[in-house]
Amino acid sequence: MAAGEVSFGEFRLDPRAGRLLRNGRPLELKSKAFDILCVLAGARGQLVTKDELMAKVWPGVVVEENNIQVHVSALRKALGEDRGSPVHLLTVAGRGYRLVGVEDADALPPEPDRATGPAPVPERASIAVLPFLNLSDDPQQAYFGEGIVEDIITGLSRVKWLAVISRGSSQRYKGADIDVRQVGRDLAVRYVLQGTVRRSAERIRITAQLVEASSGVQAWAERYDRVLGDIFELQDEISMSVIGAIEPGLRKIEVERVRRKRPEALDAYDLVLRALPFMYKLMPATSAPAIPLLQRALALEPGYAVAHAILAWCFHVRFSRGGLHEEDRRAAIEHARLAVSGASDDPLVLAVAGLVTWFEGHDAPAAFDLFDRALALSNCNVLALCTSAVALAWSGQSELAIQRAQRALQLSPFDALNYLSYQALAGANFHLARYELACAAAQRAVELNPQFSVPQAYLAASLVALGRDEEARAAARTILELDPGFTIGRFGVTVGLNPDVFGEFAQAWRRAGLPE
Repeated sequence: MAAGEVSFGEFRLDPRAGRLLRNGRPLELKSKAFDILCVLAGARGQLVTKDELMAKVWPGVVVEENNIQVHVSALRKALGEDRGSPVHLLTVAGRGYRLVGVEDADALPPEPDRATGPAPVPERASIAVLPFLNLSDDPQQAYFGEGIVEDIITGLSRVKWLAVISRGSSQRYKGADIDVRQVGRDLAVRYVLQGTVRRSAERIRITAQLVEASSGVQAWAERYDRVLGDIFELQDEISMSVIGAIEPGLRKIEVERVRRKRPEALDAYDLVLRALPFMYKLMPATSAPAIPLLQRALALEPGYAVAHAILAWCFHVRFSRGGLHEEDRRAAIEHARLAVSGASDDPLVLAVAGLVTWFEGHDAPAAFDLFDRALALSNCNVLALCTSAVALAWSGQSELAIQRAQRALQLSPFDALNYLSYQALAGANFHLARYELACAAAQRAVELNPQFSVPQAYLAASLVALGRDEEARAAARTILELDPGFTIGRFGVTVGLNPDVFGEFAQAWRRAGLPE
């Protein structure tokens, strides 16, 4: 056994690689169940109390005791043990648990040293996609996983802020017993994506997990169960789902990492990451702190296209909800132009430029061309999907708006910008006179960004259409509390390109009591 591994019966546990094997075959375990197993194995057969498990598996977090029971049950299921006749995992009634039969437990885990300690953290976000492990009985099924890996690498390579290791470099780990931290050292990457493929009759299961290479900690995991049909269509679907989930997830992890850096150590990339959380708020006061950060980034790297794009977004916010000042509109359009000229193949840049071109430039054909170019480069780019969905809804292209918004939510159900997808759903369904659906979507947008006035506007209109006038007036009062300068006419300056669509909303807002 390699250092750091332990065995019990036919099982082998490798905490560093995050793997549990039974007779050499990997077993699937939820992250908390795996953590519990590591704690029990490290106790060398001694009792581990429930309090100790809580402290080690959920440090600093208050959880219900039944959380342990749920994950222990999952662990027993994976080990193939009955609670009534356990072989390795024993319950000590009223106290805790023991894992018996552990060998070489003193090696779990060794103190970090130069050979086995955390991998050095690369300066920029980088990822290696390792060959997916074929768990099917038929070794020929490996080709399916290889196709998915190739598609994921191709898709992630279009994320311009992320460095992706080539397939040739990551292929060396095919079939190897992998230590993720060693992969991080070998390839100088910050993240590693691993996965498995299992086919049974006419069904296939794909699992994928994203791991921070320096620590071996799992950052994201998902499982995809599908019925086999068109094999290439299925590969595309799963690859797009993985890419669509990973990009915003990685962005969130990167933002948290940069928050821990000293201000004087920030480079242009770090400054953009620090600006991102402010960008998501979409109100002038809350997005304002992003502007000096982005200006500092551009002072360091004048041609930094992403910084120009996000600055264009911030000026869009300041123009549309900060008084309609012409200098803000011009700044938004100018930074969008500079962003596209600096990175015409970056989906994020094209999506933001499309948004600004539609709202501030009032050039619908040019805006939709930019959105289409973004989605041609990456058809699972959540930002391009949700921003184009909002513009499509205001343009009266309701069915396509719904399609793109739903796709964005499917790809990234916890994305920070999901309120935009729900706004698009609210607007499109309102135009189609599906008022219950519009109201539900608007309410969800409000919940996701309660300080943003626009979701409240969708909600007020939907409530009026449903005859719930008192609730509509309450939503209107909230709009004016969040944005005291809101008027129907001012809002129409940016979103009123299609008079038929805007007119339906304007009529409802008047009934809700919003000022003309």
